Amino acid sequence: MEMITKDIDQLENYLRGQAWLKKDESITTVEIPGAGNMNFTLRIRTDQGSFILKQSRGYVEKYPQVCAPADRALREAEFYTITADDEFLRSKMPELQGVDEENHVLKLADLGDGLDYTFLYERNSALGFGELEEIMVFAAVLHTGSYSTGSDKRLPNREMRKLNHEHIFVYPYLKENGLDLNGILPGLQEIGDAFKADQALKKKIYGLGERYLDDGTVLLHGDYFPGSWLKTEEGLKIIDPEFCFFGEPEFEIGVTLAHLKMAGQPQAIVDKALAIYTDKAQLQEEICLQFMAVEMVRRILGLAQLPLHLNLEERTTLLTEARMILLES
Repeated sequence: MEMITKDIDQLENYLRGQAWLKKDESITTVEIPGAGNMNFTLRIRTDQGSFILKQSRGYVEKYPQVCAPADRALREAEFYTITADDEFLRSKMPELQGVDEENHVLKLADLGDGLDYTFLYERNSALGFGELEEIMVFAAVLHTGSYSTGSDKRLPNREMRKLNHEHIFVYPYLKENGLDLNGILPGLQEIGDAFKADQALKKKIYGLGERYLDDGTVLLHGDYFPGSWLKTEEGLKIIDPEFCFFGEPEFEIGVTLAHLKMAGQPQAIVDKALAIYTDKAQLQEEICLQFMAVEMVRRILGLAQLPLHLNLEERTTLLTEARMILLES
């Protein structure tokens, strides 16, 4: 596999080989567009425009010690292809302009200098009702599309699901997982140890993990959280559906609600999110809240840490709520 780099000469040769540059088009600058976690991503500016290159490799770009399916970019391409007939969904995502299957590279339209919504994790950052509606309506439209009917289980994305399953349902509960929680926030390790020792809790989480691995009939984005929502000059856009698969919408919406809570959004926003979605799509709310609880636990006690501005007491409150939801349901 050819690894793309920031070297302009190498990039021009590669892009001409893919017929992704015009004969009279030259690269002017190469940039890293935002702080992506999973893939090697570049913004290519030419004398005739700009576009995004995304290459997936056999590891997580942010955590090179973590192995990941090298062909995950091709699953993202499949997602764009499956949803291509829906004008609304298309308008909310970058256009897929090219796929290099051999080297696992996507050419995507450049959405401009957007800002992802991870700023919500900062203190006193509010999500407006209008933005919330866009986020939840996109999910509802995605989940109720014509491709999500019948029993045809396309796009299993099994390897990416295994990776996600490990980090959501297994890793945070391993007795020796190598993660120093006190290094993240003093006092967090003791709480984490209590969760690892709770057999009833782990049994419940194991069952939810099995549900996550089961194939379903609803197309999910698979990683629907503030890092996948982009604020651009053209409005809110949705990016990075590489964890996509056909599964249960309760997982997707549970993850979204978890991040609204970890971002300190008012309960009214969380309730409104659920109301907007359930006005347009069906949902088993009890299962949804269980997936919400699991996501809060894994983000506070697991490897994939967020830039949370929550003190120990606030994190403990969220973990206590999550534990109650899981054990009382």
